Amino acid sequence: MNSLLLISRSPISDSILSKTFPDTKNASSHPSAEKSLTFADSQIFRAERFGLHCVRLTLNESLDRNQVLKIRKDLAESQIDFLSIGSLLPKKKESLFVFDMDSTVIKEEVIDELARKHGVFDAVATVTKQAMEGGMGFDEALRLRVKHLAGLSKESFKEVYDLLTLNDGMEKVFQIVPANGSKLGILSGGFTPVLQLFSEKYPVSFYKANGLEEKNGSFTGEIFGEIINREKKEIYLKKYANELSIPLEQVVAVGDGANDALMLGAAGIGIGIHAKQGLKDQITNWIDFTDLSALVFLFEDTF
Repeated sequence: MNSLLLISRSPISDSILSKTFPDTKNASSHPSAEKSLTFADSQIFRAERFGLHCVRLTLNESLDRNQVLKIRKDLAESQIDFLSIGSLLPKKKESLFVFDMDSTVIKEEVIDELARKHGVFDAVATVTKQAMEGGMGFDEALRLRVKHLAGLSKESFKEVYDLLTLNDGMEKVFQIVPANGSKLGILSGGFTPVLQLFSEKYPVSFYKANGLEEKNGSFTGEIFGEIINREKKEIYLKKYANELSIPLEQVVAVGDGANDALMLGAAGIGIGIHAKQGLKDQITNWIDFTDLSALVFLFEDTF
């Protein structure tokens, strides 16, 4: 049974529902109407959690991407997020949530904060801009940016870590996931020292990020080991799900950038959070108006 989720910071009125999901048997009788799905027999459930309101409609058929985009555009006028989910996370079964780190779990981009501290922000930002404009790949851009961090002390990571802030709703996610008997992991294109500190405070079952070469208490400007790029994120999502014996249908992946697209595509439920256009072009579901606490509505138990 497919689920359509409408999520808002305000109660969602019946008038919005009837306008967005009319009885298409009547609507399609007009000769110029496009073929569309019938919502007349849909079950409707409502839930409220963490100050967010959700309406869930069940549907026997699944929406294609164009239908989802059309509905989302209509609902955006009322600042309502819209998700089309194949099936919600089942009761009494362990699920897995996998997150990107920078601009997803936390508000900041760690490499930018390190660059500011080291006095090389403009140089790093120039490389980032080139990469975003398609001038170079992720791996090359990361290596070039890390070179600018040469000489940065190991202690700088702790100082920057102390400045980091959780993204809106993430505190609730750290309550929701364990409370539902599920696990949480982070796959990051950022750096291991930050994830190590982070995992000591929050319920993170596993993480993978980029290692930085260190010598005499300072970083050399080189990366050691593999680079956690878009392909590696997908590989590790599947690897950890397999090791935990959790089927991909019960894996939720969340990210904000194009580097997360493969990971979101591999998961049973892939969701962009305040996503950049490069990611939106490759996925179907994303959240624009609410926050990460909206993930609570992915559990069957919520309804």
